[in-house]
Amino acid sequence: MKKFPLFFFSCILLIGAWSEFKACTRVVYQGPDRTIITARSMDWKDEIPANLWIFPRGMERTGKTGQQSVQWTSKYGSLISTAWDIASADGMNEKGLVANMLWLAESEYPDFTAAGNKKGLAISMWAQYFLDNFATVKEGVEYMKNEPFIIVSANIPNSEKFTTIHLSLSDSSGDNAILEYINGKLVIHHDPCYNVMTNSPIFEQQLALNTYWQGIPGTFMLPGTNRAADRFVRASYYINAIPQTADTRTAVASVFSVIRNCSVPYGITSQTEPNISSTRWRSVSDHKNLVYYFETVFTPNTFWVNLKEFDFSPATGKVMKLSLDNFQTYNGKTNKDFKETKPFDFLGV
Repeated sequence: MKKFPLFFFSCILLIGAWSEFKACTRVVYQGPDRTIITARSMDWKDEIPANLWIFPRGMERTGKTGQQSVQWTSKYGSLISTAWDIASADGMNEKGLVANMLWLAESEYPDFTAAGNKKGLAISMWAQYFLDNFATVKEGVEYMKNEPFIIVSANIPNSEKFTTIHLSLSDSSGDNAILEYINGKLVIHHDPCYNVMTNSPIFEQQLALNTYWQGIPGTFMLPGTNRAADRFVRASYYINAIPQTADTRTAVASVFSVIRNCSVPYGITSQTEPNISSTRWRSVSDHKNLVYYFETVFTPNTFWVNLKEFDFSPATGKVMKLSLDNFQTYNGKTNKDFKETKPFDFLGV
C-alpha cells in the first residue's frame, strides 16, 4: 500500500478548517486548432441571483472608491454574468478574454485612503476592468506589474462578511493568469499551464497539493469531497483526460462534464463547513467562436449567447440584459431574448 506522508494529511486537515462562503471551480480546456474553453461553477451558501448583460464599447466608468477612483472608457464590448446586479462575477469580451472572480478567504488587500495618492478600484468592478481594457492575458498582466491601482473591498451587502476574491484570466491563445492579494501585496501567477483554480488555499499551495496527487493515477483514486483542494485535483485530472478534439460540440460537452463533476449538488450545505456550498450556476466560454454557455439549477436547459451577433460599437451598441430572475427559462441561442436596459450600478465602497 502506498504510504501518505504526514505533511500531506496535515495540509488536508488545515484546508478542512478554512471557511469559505463562496466555493467555486474554474478550469480551462486547451485543445487542438485553438480550441480554448473556460468553464466555471458558482457555488454559494445562499441564493446569489445572476443575470446576463451586454455592454458595448465606449462606456465611461469610475472605480467607485471616491475622489481617487481609477477612471476609464471601455475599449472592448463584453458579455457578463452578475452577482445580485451589483458586480461582474464572470464574463467574456469581444476579443475572447475571459475573467472569473472566485472566493479566496486568505485575501488581504492594501490599505486605501480616499484622500491618498493611490488610485482605487472597487472589487465589484475588478473583472469588468479587464474585460473593458484588454484583449489578452499578457496585456493585462503587463499593465498590472506597476500596480496602477489597488483593489478596495467591503462587506457583502446585508451581511457582516468581508468580500475576499481572487481573479482568473484566460484568453483565446490558451494563456492564463491568477491575480491574488496576499498579505496586502498583489501576486500574479502567469503561465498557460495554470488552467485550474478553486478557492483556498492560496494558488501557490494549490499547485503544491496538486503536484502530490499527480503521482497517483487518476484512474486508481481521486479525492472525492466538495472541498476546494479536492475539486482542484479532480478538475486538473479530468480536463487533461477528456478527448483532445477541435470539434466544438464534443469539446464543449466534455468541458461541461468536467465542471459538473466538480459541482456541489443543490441543497448541500454545511453549517460547520461553509466551504461546502451548493452550485448555483455554471458558465462555459468558447474563446474561439465567442459563444458563452450558461445553466442554472432552476433552468432545465443549457442556453447560450453568440457574441459575434451583437453590435458593440459605441455609436449604435446598446446595454442589454437577459433576465434570469423569477425562474425564467431559455433554450438554445438567446441573443433575441436580451432587452435594452439601463445599466446596473456597480457596488462602490
